[in-house]
Amino acid sequence: MPATTLTISSKTYSSWSLRGWLMTKIAGVPFEEIVTGPDDASARAEILLLSPSILVPCLTYEGSRIWDTLAIGEFLNEIAPQAGLLPADRMQRAHCRAICGEMHSGFTSLRAALPMNLKANIPGFKIWSKAQADIERICEIWRECRQTYGGPYLFGSLTMADAMYAPVVTRFQTYGVALDPVCKDYCAAILAWPSMQEWIAQAHLEDEEIEELEVEF
Repeated sequence: MPATTLTISSKTYSSWSLRGWLMTKIAGVPFEEIVTGPDDASARAEILLLSPSILVPCLTYEGSRIWDTLAIGEFLNEIAPQAGLLPADRMQRAHCRAICGEMHSGFTSLRAALPMNLKANIPGFKIWSKAQADIERICEIWRECRQTYGGPYLFGSLTMADAMYAPVVTRFQTYGVALDPVCKDYCAAILAWPSMQEWIAQAHLEDEEIEELEVEF
């Protein structure tokens, strides 16, 4: 068994798996993927927002398991501080943790109304008012960070914040969400990130489908 493994679920649908995977890529820690199939109950519950306890992704490092996405990011920052998962400046670290925590615990209307589906393209999608409020808050975060830290990412260079918000970028693309130029530019930077391109390419090779997320809206 390798010293480090990352258990993930569907690359097409699993936003939390994407976050943990991107964090591990930023950290530069070599790892082996363990992929759970769509028939795995815990992974399916995570994707369909049916479980309050998210156990995927799960990082196993030297025999120890870390399964909460923020905990994974904090742990990776400890073992690979040179990677910059959290900014070096104390106040920037606090800001980064705050917006990561906001994504971790919030934006439930957006998640429910615009589920992640990397194979879908649904232009003209009607967005609920509550989901629109989430979109506006996320764009506010992106604009503030880009203005404060200069871009191209939220804190200048890649951090765990970009991993946390990357699945939102895919949702905005899937559902044709209208964005201002600053947010469009940020989305383009995330989609051009080589690790992101690798994930998306692998998602398109997946055969399985989850019928609940393949409905025609």
